[in-house]
Amino acid sequence: MNNSSVRSAKGALVDRERTAAVRTVALFGAGGKMGLRLTANLARSSYEVRHVEISEAGRARLAERGVTPVGVGEALDGADAVILAVPDNRIGQVLAGIEKQLRPGTLVVMLDAAAPYAGQLPPRDDLSYFVTHPCHPPVVGDETDPEAQRDFFGGVKARQHIVCALVSGPEEAYAAGEAIARTIFAPVMNAHRVTLHQMAILEPALSETIAATCMKVIAEATDEAIRLGVPREAARDFILGHLKVEIGIVFGLFEGARFSDGALKAIEKAKKAIFQPDWKKVFEPEAIRRSVEDIVNPEPH
Repeated sequence: MNNSSVRSAKGALVDRERTAAVRTVALFGAGGKMGLRLTANLARSSYEVRHVEISEAGRARLAERGVTPVGVGEALDGADAVILAVPDNRIGQVLAGIEKQLRPGTLVVMLDAAAPYAGQLPPRDDLSYFVTHPCHPPVVGDETDPEAQRDFFGGVKARQHIVCALVSGPEEAYAAGEAIARTIFAPVMNAHRVTLHQMAILEPALSETIAATCMKVIAEATDEAIRLGVPREAARDFILGHLKVEIGIVFGLFEGARFSDGALKAIEKAKKAIFQPDWKKVFEPEAIRRSVEDIVNPEPH
């Protein structure tokens, strides 16, 4: 092995060791909606956190919490990891602006699969790219604390699962990324390891294209029931209660879970009337890619 190869091997080893031992974190977008949640959870951790926020409103929100943001250069100086709590359509731009300041071995953590799936990450072999996303508190859970029950998003009181993907970098980087993910989304139950493509299947395809769309239709159907004369509170209480039992039945969450014969017949007929026969095409790779492109390159309103 020649001297350059020895230096390269030693350098790679140092990078892996530094990635595996993350101590200093630069949090970009610290004063945003998502950033504030992460700021609160990181404050209870052992990480040294440098907060970056460019908007005046975000800086004001941080000041209310006693947090003083720093400049980009100061935040990145010696940082072991960078967390990008910025909109999906800004991640590529932000990374392009800071790439040259990221030292080898830096762990870059993103909170959604869109930008990496769209190929917007700088091609740096000496960086580790990691994506994590919350599953959010399960609809059917065992929370008894009223505050936890009202924590719909998670990361405050309610426990939740998370998904994680190591997009690139040494295997050692995964553990460091999961440790950060468990911190920023705490309290966390299971951390499921998936691939980047699998994460894109989960979101946007499963959770947004399918589930969120169905929820919107259910809300519109509830409004229609109200328009037809059902009292608003009665309609709301009725559908929210039925959603819980129907989720339990569909996912087999309780013993003897099944629909009545009449309900099964109604479902069979309604599904043909409401959904297109080829609706599962939203899971095809090209459909997912188009959906991701819409996220990272939104059309102006």
